[in-house]
Amino acid sequence: MNLLKHKELLRGILAITLIVVGITHFLAPQEYAKIVPPIFPAFTSVYVSGVFEILGGIGLCVPYLSVVAAWGLISLFIAVFPANIYLALHSEITLNNIPHSPLFYWLRLPFQVVLIAWGYWYTCNPQNQRGAEAIANQWNKIDRLVEKK
Repeated sequence: MNLLKHKELLRGILAITLIVVGITHFLAPQEYAKIVPPIFPAFTSVYVSGVFEILGGIGLCVPYLSVVAAWGLISLFIAVFPANIYLALHSEITLNNIPHSPLFYWLRLPFQVVLIAWGYWYTCNPQNQRGAEAIANQWNKIDRLVEKK
């Protein structure tokens, strides 16, 4: 399997994961609200981040949108980082379906960098990504039409 195939497989994994996690923001918002720092509106933050996770996951799969979606996800991963820090600092918070371990909460922090790098991977060399040739051909057709006028 070459690097491009790995990249596309991992795109699918990231996209599906984001969509599923985004949906859980609406199914169990109280769990996410527990880790939102008090200076932010808890449930609004949970719902907004859930929407953007779902949109980002879908956007990664749409060739026209994948690079923009990846930049949006990078922004989202940075935006939710304070919640991860808050959880690490307040290890008395317990979350359903996540191991209650202060060590685990601290180890989650560097994983945010992995997510940012993973998203960034889909901003690099967009001309080589899935669907890029079809998009380029469509833009070339539009350019030729505009030049004729």
